[in-house]
Amino acid sequence: MKKLKVIIMTLMVLTLVSFGYVDEIENEELYQVTDGFVKSLQTTYESYGMFSEEHTKHTKDGLYKVQPYGRLINVKIKKFVNDNEYEKLKNKLKEHYKNNSNVNDVYICGGGTVMIDCRN
Repeated sequence: MKKLKVIIMTLMVLTLVSFGYVDEIENEELYQVTDGFVKSLQTTYESYGMFSEEHTKHTKDGLYKVQPYGRLINVKIKKFVNDNEYEKLKNKLKEHYKNNSNVNDVYICGGGTVMIDCRN
């Protein structure tokens, strides 16, 4: 009986640890996509304009859609989530860009998605 408890506890710990690792992988890919847009607004584009559908990118796992609008970068979670998930995403992106002078703010916009503000 003790062996069974040990096995179950071990599996639970491994599961929790693995979810954290997957979350970090997803964040790294998302950061690569958003970093590319932030950088391009300093090097390639003055603005993406209002109709920038051709520049839209999705993460490989299909979890995030990233689309620039002018000098704003919109990040949308592609599955049904509650407001807490967008709050977490906003906080992660805000932390990621806290020392980047090209990003003015990261906030939840009226549509419920997260915006990365790169306006001059």
